[in-house]
Amino acid sequence: MRPRTLDEMVGQRRLLAPGTALRTSIESGHVHSMVLWGPPGCGKTTLALLLAKYADADFRAISAVLSGLPDVRQVLAEAGHRFAEGRRTVLFVDEVHRFNKAQQDAFLPHIERGTILFVGATTENPSFELNSALLSRCRVHVMEAVSGDDIAVALQRALDDETHGLGGRGLRIAPEQLQVIASAADGDVRRGLTLLEIAAELAGEAGTDDAEEGGRSPGTITDDILAQVLADRTRRFDKGGEQFYDQISALHKSVRSSNPDAALYWLARMLDGGCDPIYLARRMTRMAVEDIGLADPRALQMAIDAWETFDRLGSPEGELALAQLVIYLASTAKSNAAYTAFKAAKRDVVEYGTQEVPLHLRNAPTKLMKSIGYGKDYRYDHDAEGGVALEQTGFPDAMGERVYYRPVERGMELKLKEKLDRLRADRTRAQRKPKDGE
Repeated sequence: MRPRTLDEMVGQRRLLAPGTALRTSIESGHVHSMVLWGPPGCGKTTLALLLAKYADADFRAISAVLSGLPDVRQVLAEAGHRFAEGRRTVLFVDEVHRFNKAQQDAFLPHIERGTILFVGATTENPSFELNSALLSRCRVHVMEAVSGDDIAVALQRALDDETHGLGGRGLRIAPEQLQVIASAADGDVRRGLTLLEIAAELAGEAGTDDAEEGGRSPGTITDDILAQVLADRTRRFDKGGEQFYDQISALHKSVRSSNPDAALYWLARMLDGGCDPIYLARRMTRMAVEDIGLADPRALQMAIDAWETFDRLGSPEGELALAQLVIYLASTAKSNAAYTAFKAAKRDVVEYGTQEVPLHLRNAPTKLMKSIGYGKDYRYDHDAEGGVALEQTGFPDAMGERVYYRPVERGMELKLKEKLDRLRADRTRAQRKPKDGE
């Protein structure tokens, strides 16, 4: 059921609708080297085959999973011979991101000479997985997961096609059942066709048995059959790829946006996809210190407790502790003041270099140290009025007083802000007063 024309492709309207730049170039035969980036089953291989067909070029395919550099050299040599004879070659490299940088470099001179029209397919972000030299010679086209409605069109086409599909078998399936299969395909046309084929085989077997017993005629796909076919379906997820990082980003940003419902959804999605729950516990602990901070110091302890609870209970019982944590993190007050303050302090460390510790802040455990001024003029804060010796600084002399931590007016930081604002104002006034003898 692989499409044999651009009109037969489902989905990808943004790229391949009539009048779009890519479709126009394909139909005119003036194609360029490209990288197709998209999820499984969205049509990357099909599009590469159509490129070769419309360009009247030979099609050669290799897989980065199964091929090494010798295979690449052989295919390129064959393409060179065809190029010398006036024939073009579309070289399709599946899973191109699995080639290392040196292997990717092998394609560069052949792309530049026009020996091959290079089409790389990847499910990973090309910005991270492909070297810049290859990317500079190829146009990156982003392909999207196919919608359920478009997959349903492909499934109906397979049911009607007697030559390449399931037509002629007398299969019967209700439109709503076809939509269920399309939805279960999860954006993957290939998966949808596979599920339909399995359902058709089960319907044929069950129909034969029922017909012998005087039951229904063969070829009816029932709800019971669909339940068997879809019992163990899984959602798309890649533990180390683009989807993984997109989903953890969505989880983190939902917590930051104080949306517990969205945060809980993304947590459930990642657990469903097989993400390591300990990784999620670690990331949520990071959220507790980065996005909640001192607005609610309890969040950090809750994160540690949830992490430990999962470590003790395991899955699935321990997952409830993670769910409870993510709800709390998303619901409580937020502040990144501590996170921002720490970054500002690190910037000053770099900018000011190795500053000497002021003498009054140095420890003086020996007479020699005392004689050269260590600890001189230090005031013990507990002896000062109010418990703070406001007139002394805690920074190197060259820096003066700095303000890194700026509490927000939310949660517990509201009280901290009131106290620090008062102390900072008093310290500024105290340090401006002339010292005795000046």
